[in-house]
Amino acid sequence: MSQDSLFLSAVRGGSWEARLRRIGRKVLWTVLVLLGITVISFGVIHLAPGSPTDMETTLNPLAGEAARKQLESLYGLDKPLYVQYWDWLTRIVQLDFGRSMSADSRPVLDKILERLPLTVGMNLVSLMLTLLIAIPIGVLSACRRNSLLDKTVTILVFLGFAMPSFWLALLLMLFFGIELQWLPLSGLTSLDFAQRDFWGKAADLASHLALPILVYTVGSLAGMSRYMRACMLEVLRQDYILTARAKGLSSAVVIWRHALRNALLPVITLLGLSVPGLIGGSVILESIFALPGLGQLFYAAVMARDYTMIMGNLVIGAVLTLAGNILADVCYGLADPRIRAAGEDR
Repeated sequence: MSQDSLFLSAVRGGSWEARLRRIGRKVLWTVLVLLGITVISFGVIHLAPGSPTDMETTLNPLAGEAARKQLESLYGLDKPLYVQYWDWLTRIVQLDFGRSMSADSRPVLDKILERLPLTVGMNLVSLMLTLLIAIPIGVLSACRRNSLLDKTVTILVFLGFAMPSFWLALLLMLFFGIELQWLPLSGLTSLDFAQRDFWGKAADLASHLALPILVYTVGSLAGMSRYMRACMLEVLRQDYILTARAKGLSSAVVIWRHALRNALLPVITLLGLSVPGLIGGSVILESIFALPGLGQLFYAAVMARDYTMIMGNLVIGAVLTLAGNILADVCYGLADPRIRAAGEDR
């Protein structure tokens, strides 16, 4: 084997070793962050006033102190807090989220998996629609700064910022549901859903989810489009954009191929931070439209002091947060090869 071949093999081997070390560090850091989140969350929810036994003893005149202590022993609440956390953590490692402390006592994971697809599905559809609309609007507003289009978009964006989501939801329900009677007001399916064929079921689901998805999209469209406009304006002032124009490249190539790729980097950060909102931002709208989603389940668990259900939702939210950060890192590398090369060298 020649010296050049030996050198190339050593370089390639080092590159793979660097990648493995980087992945190992990221996995270790992710596990430590997740562990820290669970410790803090577990302590905070137990510091809140009230207990899961209050709902079953305070409202029942026949339940005395003995019944309350028996329930605390059943739920393991009579143990020290660190013992409760360790018992919960050992079950979580085995993907056992425990049983709900509500009246049905169903497994927490089963209840979460029932509602997770609806909440995540609606938010993902809304997120895709937001990106498809906000990115072109932001780019066009930046390229035509202070034009009639830019001023019109600015006015609409400020209206979107100032409009509360619950108020917009009520207006849309009044207009499309009561005045025009085009769309249903609430619920996920109609009464005759089971008797419909595949396309009928799909149309029924789409009609019930149209208004919630529209409210989700309008709420996030304003901020995303303005953020995209600000990033695009900053990129258009860079020297390499002026150089590209001086070389005679067309405006379309300069904007959509060179400028947009760099302007997307801050937007990717915003997308990574918006992943946890797939759960937390759904509470109000799911309550307004009576949708059986994960946000409504989390709200009911907090009001009932259902510790196992609260921790299950918090773990899902923490995992989504960390997954969003990892996804943002991957998208950074796809959008900017320099970041990908720097990551491989570390």
